[in-house]
Amino acid sequence: MSNDNVLQRLAEVVESRRGADPERSYVARLLARGEDAVLKKVGEEATEVVMAAKDGDRARIVAEMADLWFHCLVALAHYGLRPEDVFEELARREGLSGLDEKAARAHDARVDAERR
Repeated sequence: MSNDNVLQRLAEVVESRRGADPERSYVARLLARGEDAVLKKVGEEATEVVMAAKDGDRARIVAEMADLWFHCLVALAHYGLRPEDVFEELARREGLSGLDEKAARAHDARVDAERR
């Protein structure tokens, strides 16, 4: 299997499970349980990545990161989004300094707050 489009292929699998029988599909079960369940799972997986990293266990970091990315795909699907949406945002940020990007987001948040 080529790595080139693995996230898109996994997103297709996740999408194909939407509305499937929750007794036969983990993704269908998680999506059926709703937003809180999906977000809780993303949080759990992120914590497991941090714990693996703190332990310095490279194989476990990779395995936990794979779990996190998978559950992020489920979260994207829950909100009607796709990996391409994230890729577009990353491409928009490409070539920008991380500090400049963060400052621009803070500025935009201040402007939005002032408009309210």
